[in-house]
Formats: sequence, structure tokens, C-alpha cells
Amino acid sequence: MHRFCFVVFFAVLAATSATAQPQTPTHQVKLNGHTFTLPEGFTIELVAGADLAPRPIVAALDEKGRLYVCDSSGSNDKVAEQLKNKPHRIVRLESTKNDGKFDKQTVFVKNVMFPEGAMWLNDSLFVAAPPHILKFTDTNDDGVADKEEIWFDGKTLTGCANDLHGPYRGPDGYVYWCKGAFAHQEHVVNNKKFSTRAAHIFRTTPDGKNIEPVMTGGMDNPVDVVFTPGGDLIFNTTFFQHPGGGKRDGLVHAIYGGVYGKDHDVVYEHPWTSPQLMPVLTHMGPAAPCGLHRYESDQFGNDYANNIFCCQFNLRKVSRHVLVPKGSTYETRDSNFVVSDSIDFHPTDVIEDADGSLLVVDTGGWYKLCCPTSQLVKPDVTGAIYRVKKVGAHAVEDPRGLAIDLAKADTETLEKLFRDPRPVVRQRVTDFLVTRLDATSSKGIFARTCAPGNSEETRVNAVWAMSRCRELDFALLARMVSKDGPISTAAANVLGLHRHKPAVDTLCQFVKEGSPPVRRACATALGRIGDPAAISAIRTALSEPTNDRALDHALTYALIEIADAKATTKLLTNSNPAVRRAALAALEHIPSSNLEAKAVLAELDSPNAALRETAWWIAGRHPQWGGQLAGYFKDKLKAADQLAPTERDELTTRLIKFASNPTIQKVLGESLTGTKLESARVALNVMARSGSKIFPAVWRDALLAGAKHFDNDAVLRDALTALRVLPTEAKDYDTFVAQLPRVKLWPSGVVPTEFRLALLAARPAGQELDAVATNYLLHQIARDEPATDRAAAADVLLRAKLTTEQLGAVAEALNTTSPLDLAKLLNVFTKTTDERVGLVLVKALRDKAVRPALRTELVKPVLDKYPQAVKDEAEKLYAELADARKGETARLEKLLSGLKPGDVRRGQLVFNSAKTNCVACHKVGYVGGTVGPDLTKIGSIRTERDLLESVVFPSASFVRSYEPVRVVTTDDRTLNGVLKKDAPDEIVIVVAADKEERIARADIGSIAPSIVSLMPAGMEQLLTPQELADLIAFLKACR
Repeated sequence: MHRFCFVVFFAVLAATSATAQPQTPTHQVKLNGHTFTLPEGFTIELVAGADLAPRPIVAALDEKGRLYVCDSSGSNDKVAEQLKNKPHRIVRLESTKNDGKFDKQTVFVKNVMFPEGAMWLNDSLFVAAPPHILKFTDTNDDGVADKEEIWFDGKTLTGCANDLHGPYRGPDGYVYWCKGAFAHQEHVVNNKKFSTRAAHIFRTTPDGKNIEPVMTGGMDNPVDVVFTPGGDLIFNTTFFQHPGGGKRDGLVHAIYGGVYGKDHDVVYEHPWTSPQLMPVLTHMGPAAPCGLHRYESDQFGNDYANNIFCCQFNLRKVSRHVLVPKGSTYETRDSNFVVSDSIDFHPTDVIEDADGSLLVVDTGGWYKLCCPTSQLVKPDVTGAIYRVKKVGAHAVEDPRGLAIDLAKADTETLEKLFRDPRPVVRQRVTDFLVTRLDATSSKGIFARTCAPGNSEETRVNAVWAMSRCRELDFALLARMVSKDGPISTAAANVLGLHRHKPAVDTLCQFVKEGSPPVRRACATALGRIGDPAAISAIRTALSEPTNDRALDHALTYALIEIADAKATTKLLTNSNPAVRRAALAALEHIPSSNLEAKAVLAELDSPNAALRETAWWIAGRHPQWGGQLAGYFKDKLKAADQLAPTERDELTTRLIKFASNPTIQKVLGESLTGTKLESARVALNVMARSGSKIFPAVWRDALLAGAKHFDNDAVLRDALTALRVLPTEAKDYDTFVAQLPRVKLWPSGVVPTEFRLALLAARPAGQELDAVATNYLLHQIARDEPATDRAAAADVLLRAKLTTEQLGAVAEALNTTSPLDLAKLLNVFTKTTDERVGLVLVKALRDKAVRPALRTELVKPVLDKYPQAVKDEAEKLYAELADARKGETARLEKLLSGLKPGDVRRGQLVFNSAKTNCVACHKVGYVGGTVGPDLTKIGSIRTERDLLESVVFPSASFVRSYEPVRVVTTDDRTLNGVLKKDAPDEIVIVVAADKEERIARADIGSIAPSIVSLMPAGMEQLLTPQELADLIAFLKACR
């Protein structure tokens, strides 16, 4: 391993080692073409092969132990086609010999949309098949569903079909499911319209009524959900954060009302309780987590009680996570449980069977939709279902209790069975007591099993069972709340779920006196009940100095839900900064609060960091308050030279939020007319990053007047950036340039390349270029020039108004440019329809040095605007490109077979070189850009072939959250890039490593997915065979 990846590895290790599980001895088992690694003392066996379910995705067991498996057809068609054709199926598997191996298959549902979750409930199978959750019922038990219903209609279907996962059964009797981002959905929540584009976990009663969100997030794809005995919700998700440092996906403890990562525009529509998003529980890297399960049986031993098992699709393993209480939440100890050496092992579900064994579902190699492993789709590489057992586990007689006739059992027998050690038997009995036994008898059983003297497990189960009853014994539930334990948290959760107001006094007592988890549960319940009488107790609870983030959130969110603005405003005078912080955060989201600026501004310099950050966060949401902050910012800018770099960055960030305020604009302008270096730099950076669509006169005048003082490279660099971004007029640009102190800047009289290009780039768009500038720019776009200079020169050409001759010269220069710059340079030719230019361009694009870096989808939108003669000539180019596409697989295999042994250290140099400039877009460890996917752990999830394909054919597949889009503006500009911001009023699209385009919604003609990657093709032309091999070796080493 080369030094850089070695350093990255230990940096990641240091960040995660606190939660690493002590190493357990392992052994290997060869089975079904795999070599599995498991902890010693465990075995694995094949229980269903390709003859029964060739591509299993998810599964669910019914009361009789029959396994309902959602089985893929292997189709990766677009989701709209899959919705139309329903190519997948659901099969029911049985073990007729009762030996744990399935040997009988019945097709339960012949045709179904892509299934993404399965739950057996009340004699029906519920399956998420976006945009619906479907309910299938077999009314005559012949193994074939004869009734299909739409139980829930999400009404959205995005390109990756991550609109729905689930559903999942909660201990409270509710049904939960996950909504992925970023489709817009509308629901009725608490009799009000609820509109959202965010990701969520929703829940509702089994009848589908009373929908409400439990969690909100900016993640792409929350997947599976499990519950702790006390009712805490744990889920897994992809893209919990923007990839970086090897982090991406994760396990999350979802606190009610919490807003979680990643930071995305969709989460700003929902109430936050802090300037920061809620934290992750466990970072998992690029794992693509799928199935999740909390282990209930005692068969694996006490160390495995309530452990969480998680399928990691990309990393080809099932991981084990031990929940360890920490404050009001948890941390985890993490280890591998089942790992395969096969690149085609992709576990997607893990299920506990009645005997305590675990079923592991491997879907095989068919899946590619939104999963950029390789274009080498492998529907022929089938999956399987395996069973993991503990050696020496005790035999469980009748693990499902099928020999028991519950309908004939008396109350005493039912009560005894409610305490049964067999989890499935307990669940069956609970369902029977809740749905079929008379209410009086059920309440009596639950009252007795709740009483002290029963095991903690029995008492917790009784609390959850009561939550599902038609007639709840609220008084008994309130008595179950005490200072500590899952019984108390479960009871508080049930009281809050049902909004039982008479329990407020009890909840108020223990929100102050309980353990951190109990206090958090009581806070959540008080918020849901909404009684203002609870505010006094919440105030006391907020004052506790040991509160952690989860508890602080629950208390603050309770204030938001109670929504008593008058009582909450009184908390602003409390002596405790934690109370004032929560009050400010709550009032910001209580509609009737009319939070006054003076209350927020008074805390901007608070010595308490949390209060100070919250005050600034709220102030930044109110740019209209800028006038009241003018004096503050003026003083800070004057003292900028004395601030540390991090403090100046913080000042810049804060000022940006007020940059639209006229008073603040004046303050910024005044900072340019003096001689203080850092004051000017802060002001210029704010201007450049303000996103202003106009050039405020006060800024323009200040820039022109201050130009004579810009005798420092750093200040001039910032000034030119601001000029380039803001809409500048030609006369103002000329005045600015004329004022510059050239003698001080460049005593030799020679303007360095960086500044010559920056000066040209700062010219207003649409200006003409003289012959000297044109020739200079053509020289700078040559492939041997530094990448930053090439990109800057291309930007100048793109902004300029070029003559026919100049456009022809650019076209003729394309065969000397880098493939990395071709896509950008093509946009130069969108400003004309001159036939002569078009014909010269087509000729240039057909050059053998240029063509390999092109795709028809990239050049056709440009050439389609030209006259017919150009289009006719372009057809020859399209034919050549089509032939090249057909040969891509063969070309890839040829490159792969001829790939030399690579050197990791040399590969790192290639990655960071000016020739490739990979580091400008991709981060490895903590170094690099963020335009493209994080590559810190890419070697752990991609094969050598996958890596080579992504380098040579970057448009073959796209990583989630980096899918390109094609935007056509109302003035007929075409932009290809990655969406960075997708807000109601505007979008921001990244079109290059160093360039973003901000486009108002009103200026967008159309926006659609693109099939052309922002990463250019043709890298194998740019590199020697050895450099290519070294680059692949470097990427393989990044684990």
C-alpha cells in the first residue's frame, strides 16, 4: 500500500476504532462457490438455490414458517418500463421435510413491480413496489395470492425507484416505511397538508390512516428499520452525508422529529432544533446497506441479545452491531459476521427464523440500476438463501407453536404463553390477545404481566401489547414510567403516541428525574401531547448540564410541538444559556412567535458556543435584520487582519447570508477603499459568493475606487473572481483594469499566466477578442499546458464573442487539446449557426485524435442547431461514434488483458498530476475536490475491471447523487453537469471542477437526466499504458 492510502487508512481507523468490536476468532466455510468467513462456533448452509429463487431480493416468513421471497427477473429496465411490465415475481417456499431447507416452490404473485421490502401481517403480504405498497392475500391458502390491493400510494416514481422501502412492523402496532429523496409528495398529517421532497420514515395504523413522519432527512435512500426493546428506531441508509474521508452510508438512531443528513436543500423546508443536522450512529462507508434485523432469540448466546445485523451490498458482507447505551442514545461496537470472497455476493436481506437461526438473502449479480459497479451485468450469476446457525444451540420444540390451538386456550394458558421464551410464539399470542380475545380478559393478562416479578422482557412486551389494544389502560401505562429501563421508555412512547393528556404530570416528573433515555422519551411524549403545562418541566430538564444532543433535540422539539409562543418567549430571560438556546430554536419554528431581532442579536457574542451558534444560525435566516448588524460587521471587518484564518472564514460565511441587505452591501463596499488587506479579501469573497444576480452600485463603485490599492496578488485574485461572477459592464471593467497598480504588481512588466488569464476571464461576457488574445488562448488550451490554465482559457473562450474565423481556429485546435477539456470547448460552438463553422467543427470532431473522447449525446445537441448541410455531415460522425460504442466492451477487455502491473506510488502521482487533474474533482482521504465521487474506499467495492471501465468509459454508469443533468435555458444555452442545489427558486449546476452555474427557475427551459458524465472520456489516450496501470493500482489500494 502506498504511503498516501496508508495514511488515509489510519485516519479512518482512528475515527472509527472507538466503536470497533474486539476481534472474534473466525473460520472459513466453502459453500456454493463462495468462501465464507464467520465467527468460530457458527455454521452456514444453503437452504434455497437458484432452482427455487434465482435472484431473491427480500423475504418474509408467515406464522407457519413459509418464506415469501420477492424474486427478480434480472431486469434493469428503466423503472417506468418495470412499472408497466411488472417483470418480477413473488414465490412461496416451504420446507416439506421440516429440516430447514426449502424444497417446494409456489408462485405466489406472478407479476410485480420492482419489490423493495416485504412484511407478513394479519394473513397478508405487504410489499413495497414503488410507487405503491401492495397488499397480497391468499384467501384459500393454495399458495397463490388471489387478492391484490394498493395499501398505500406514494404517487411518485424516481429513476432509481428509491421512493419506497418496507413496510416494517413496529412494536406499537403501527406500520413503518421509508421514503427516499427527492420526489415531491403530499400527505395529510394531523388534518393538515404535509408537503415534502425530503427523505422520511413514515408510520400509520394498519388501516392506512393517520400517516405521520417520524424522521426527516436529506439522505438518498433510507432502507430498513428495526426497533430496540424500548422502542427506539434504528435504520440504515445510503448517502447519510456527502461522501468524504471514506464516509457515506450509515446506521442511524432516529429521534422523533429529527432532521438528518445529508445537507441538501430539501431538509431546509422542515424545522431544525439546532444549526447542525442530527448525527449518525455508525459510519459505514460506501456499503449500500440493505436488510437490517435486531436479533431476539437466545440461541446465539447472551452476547448476541438485541444485536443488529446489517446487509452491506457493496462490501459483500453481513455486519454485526452491538448497541451500547451512551447518554440518551447509543454507540455501537461493530464487526463482520458473514463475509464472502466472491465479488458477486450481494446480501440484501437478513431474517431471524423461529429457531433462532438467521436467513441471509444473496441477490446475486443481476442488479445494476443506479449501482455503478460495472456495465457487465450478470443476470446469469444467480443468488441464493443461506442459513447461519450456532453450533450447539439447544433444540427448540415447536418453535412456532403450531401445535397450540390458541382459540381453545383458557386465560391462564394464554398468560403463560405470553411469557413463552419462543419469540414467534409470543408474537402469535400477542396478536391473538389484541385482536381476538375480549378486552377485559386481555387487559387482565397485560396488567398481571406488567407487574413486578415478571422478567423485563415480559413487562416490555406487555407495554407494547397494550399500545395495540382497542381499549388502552392508560393509568397502568403511566404507572409503568419510572426513572430507568426499557419498560419506562416503552410506556412513555406509548403515552406519547396516543397523546394521553392525563399522563402529563407523570411525564413531567420523569423528564426531570429519569435516566437520559427515559427523559428523552418523556420529552417526546410531552411534545406530542402538546400541553403548555409541560413547559416548566421542560425548562428544568433543559438546564441539566449533562444533556446530550439527542436529549436536547427532544426537549427543543417538544417546545416546537407545544407551540405556546408566549410561554416559550419567557424562557429567553432564563439565566441558563441552554434554556435560552432551545427557546430561540423553538420560537424560530413556532408560526405565531414573531421572534424579535433584538432577542437573537443579543446572543451573537454569547460566551456559550451552542447559544452563540444558534443565534447566528437564526439571524442568517433573516437577512432583513442586516441593518441592525451593520455596526457589528463593520467593526469585525476593520479588525479582520487580527483574526485567525478560521475566524475570517466564519465572518465570511456569516456575511454571505446578509449580502442582499443594502446596509451590509454598503459596509462591504467601504472595506475595499482602505488599505487593510484581510478586510478587503473578506469583502471580496462575500461579493463573489453572494449569488447576487445584480452588481450593486455600492460594490461597483468601491471596486473601481479600490483597484488602485490592489497591489497584492491575493487581493487581486479575489477581486477578479468577484468581477467574473458579478454582472459587470465593459466600461466598468476597463476602468478597473486601468486603475490597477501594474508597476507594483508586476515590476518586470510581464503579467504572469495566472493573472493574464484571470484578467481575460473577468471581462464581461460577450466581449470580442483581438488576435493576440485569441492566439494566446489557443496556445493555453493545448494538452501539455497545466490543467488549471487549460480550464481558465476554455472559460474565456466560452464567455467571449468569437468571429467565424476565431471559431474555426478553435475547431482546428481541438486535436491538440486534452480530452478532459473537449466537453467544455464544445459549448463555444453553441453561440452560432454559421454553416462554415459547423462544417469545420464536424471535420475536427471526426479526427481520430478527438473522436474517442466523444459520445453522440454530447455533440448532437450542439450540431443540431446548424444548417442541414452540417447535420448531413454530422451523420457520418454519429455513425463512427455508434461503431465505437459497439466495440466498447471489446476495447475494455483488450485494455484489461493488456494492463501491466501497476505501481501504487506512481499511480498516486498520476492521480494528482496536471495531466489528469483527477484530484480536482475526486477526494481521497481528506485531499481533493468534491465534484465527483469520494474515492477513499473505492478499492473495497470495485473490481479492477470496474475501475478501468469508470476511467475509460465514465458515462457507462453513474454513482448515486452524481448523476448528470442537461439543462437548456430560455436563452438557448445548454449546460451539462451535476446538480448541487435544487431549490424552488433556482438551481446550481456544477459544470466543471472549478465552475458552477446558478440558474433561476424562470430561466430554465428544460431540465432532464443526461447520459454524459461530467468526467470526460478518452483518458486512455491521455495516459501511457503504464500510467493507466499505475492509476488503476492506486485506486485499488484505496480501501
